[in-house]
Amino acid sequence: MGVCVTKMEAYDHLKVVGFIKGYNNWIAHGELSNYNEATSNSENTSTGVSNGTNDMQDLVHDVFGIPHGTNELNREGDIPVSEAEKFYKLIDDSQQDLYSGCKNFSKLSFIIRLLHLKCLGKMSNKIFNMLVELLREAFPEAMTNLSSSYYEAEKLMNTLGLGYEKIDACPNDCSLYWGSAEKRTSCETCNELRWVVSENDPTGEKRKIPQKVLWHFPLKPRLQRLFMSSKIASQMRWHEEKRTKDGCMRHPADSPAWQTFDHLHPEFAKDCRNVRLGLASDGFNPFNNMSSTHSTWHVVLIPYNLPPWMCMKQPYFMLSLLIPGPSSPGNNIDVYLQSLVKELTELWDFGIQTYDASQKENFQLHVALLWTISDFPGYAMLSGWSTKGEYACPVCHKFTHARRLTHSFKYCYMGHRRFLDSKHKFRKQAQFFDGTEEHGKRPPLQTGNMIVSELRDLQIKFGKLVKGNPKLPFNWKKRSIFFDLPYWKDNVLRHNLDFMHIEKNVCENIWGTLLDDK
Repeated sequence: MGVCVTKMEAYDHLKVVGFIKGYNNWIAHGELSNYNEATSNSENTSTGVSNGTNDMQDLVHDVFGIPHGTNELNREGDIPVSEAEKFYKLIDDSQQDLYSGCKNFSKLSFIIRLLHLKCLGKMSNKIFNMLVELLREAFPEAMTNLSSSYYEAEKLMNTLGLGYEKIDACPNDCSLYWGSAEKRTSCETCNELRWVVSENDPTGEKRKIPQKVLWHFPLKPRLQRLFMSSKIASQMRWHEEKRTKDGCMRHPADSPAWQTFDHLHPEFAKDCRNVRLGLASDGFNPFNNMSSTHSTWHVVLIPYNLPPWMCMKQPYFMLSLLIPGPSSPGNNIDVYLQSLVKELTELWDFGIQTYDASQKENFQLHVALLWTISDFPGYAMLSGWSTKGEYACPVCHKFTHARRLTHSFKYCYMGHRRFLDSKHKFRKQAQFFDGTEEHGKRPPLQTGNMIVSELRDLQIKFGKLVKGNPKLPFNWKKRSIFFDLPYWKDNVLRHNLDFMHIEKNVCENIWGTLLDDK
């Protein structure tokens, strides 16, 4: 039981006694308890139930956002019938033996294992169906619960939330075969064929294997599942109901950017369950081979409604897009962001009917994207302002002070003393800086409305082979697709830099330079 003490008493207690050893799960600070899960696992171990079955049950609980070992959902209808039906059907499948007396596989785990083998062996759908048919013929009594085809097994994966949309793309990053262009067989910009060609199939129409594919993971069902658990649903209101509001910045909700957004959009702010998202993107090498330059880009969304100890944890990161390599999309990333921006626009304008398990009511969930997070090159790709050359600073924009070094032919960026107070002593200490005194004022903030008016009439074509695009003022390369969002121009802080990521890149470059390691 907690005891109320003064601040100084608590301070003295911590100095003398210290923190409780082993207190890794902060249940007194809002984290969910793992007691039930641990109890469930120990009971299953003692009774001899297979770990595979437990893993499948944990998987189903994770997918639907239900804490392990809890029974907060009941069949009397705490949640909409369709979602409850899916959940209980999957729980039954994870508990049902593949056949009477089978201890190694449940129906669900066996189907997932088969699908895993299909992926590892690059098995066609036809061969998969033939294998399933053979198993059912050879073991008719044992395989009565098995899916009869790949189509049925795939429907099961979609129920688990592993569904995705594959969108064919031009290999030159010009466009997507999506929407009105879904049935095209060649790129309307560069005329590159949509399909992989061969000697026996010069047009690719026989096999119809796309040259490049974008993977889009729908956002709407994953947002709905955040509210299926009453515990997580209540935490989605934490930023309004439980956050300490003392002026200190501990969470994005304490920032002027968040508060300005709420002030400009009171209808959205009226319901604290409406979700605020951040978007992070970066390239990675999927082959874990440093000698390869292959770059695949992912786009991840983070829900900021949750408290700090939850919103930055991996289970709440939502993979939205997977942009294939072998090279970075660069300035053409907007082509691949189209499907996500469309979904975000729909979630802002119309929302989606969602059940709140903590309030036991349906409500219309709306979503807003507050900002992006990236390293410095990623900043250029997402914002449209090039971070190279004379005007590389996106904060100073056209007022950047740059000096080109005579011998290294590199730009050196000055003028940082402009951001100091007008009477700061550094402004007049010329000998410690570039030999000049600083009397200038900090550059004005570039607002969304200023950018929209500056780039309003510009028409840019995307693609690696495209030439003849109009010359844009200063360092602009494009009008960012995020300005298609109705509220984006009102955002105070549209793009953020990932400091730890940049620090890592700088350290690696310094290390490589010192050791002459390329």
